[in-house]
Amino acid sequence: MAVGVFDSGLGGLTVLDAVARRLPEVPFVYFGDNAHAPYGVRTHDDIFNLTCAATQRLWDEGCDLVILACNTASAAALKRMQETWVPPTKRVLGVFVPLIEALTERQWGDNSPPREVAVKHVALFATPATVASRAFQRELSFRAIGVDVEAQPCGGVVDAIEQGDEILAEALVRSHVEALKRRMPAPEAAILGCTHYPLMQHVFQDALGPNVKVFSQANLVAESLADYLTRRPEMLGSGQVSKFLTTGDAASVSSKATQFMRKSVRFEAALA
Repeated sequence: MAVGVFDSGLGGLTVLDAVARRLPEVPFVYFGDNAHAPYGVRTHDDIFNLTCAATQRLWDEGCDLVILACNTASAAALKRMQETWVPPTKRVLGVFVPLIEALTERQWGDNSPPREVAVKHVALFATPATVASRAFQRELSFRAIGVDVEAQPCGGVVDAIEQGDEILAEALVRSHVEALKRRMPAPEAAILGCTHYPLMQHVFQDALGPNVKVFSQANLVAESLADYLTRRPEMLGSGQVSKFLTTGDAASVSSKATQFMRKSVRFEAALA
């Protein structure tokens, strides 16, 4: 009954932590493609091929449902995967839709036509690849009209967080917020469109000011997954064991993950 959680690196651990707390009875298999991270500077074809390979590995672990806990993969690869690659017996879900549904105050799975919403000016902070894909704007247009989105590619933030350099990460976040506010001086809401960014949410909030509502993903994705599995319990796969897999050096990734999550995390090599 396992569910797969994929990310290019460690950021998806913030999502895994939330879904595991929300669904303690479900085993989760986490796959980090640390050998090829970060994805945010790769081409869309690279991201597609790497994400398909990782998803196949999770299917091999008995995870019929895979969550792409990676905004870059969700933005650059998910639609193509769903249209050309995912078989009818499997499901691959992204992390954008729960965020947009919360922003637009729509219920999970509400497929009614797009409508006017209260928030008109939205700041999006994400990796360069996610920004370039315009996937957030596309998904938002299915649900809301009249919303102005200003996107800021946040180069360097993921690397600084994974290297444990909080001083550099904070400086970069403040610089990116300042750059966005030159183009959109008064955003009403901000989307943290990368699963690493919740670890810097307090910095984003401080830099944006108290009047900006900041949305990050982990708990929203957890609620969305719980709702999905209530409606589609058959998508729970055959896997029975929770584990952490990585394409990188397992000892090094485990050490970084433990520092990242501030609790012990033990990865094993994702052998082919």
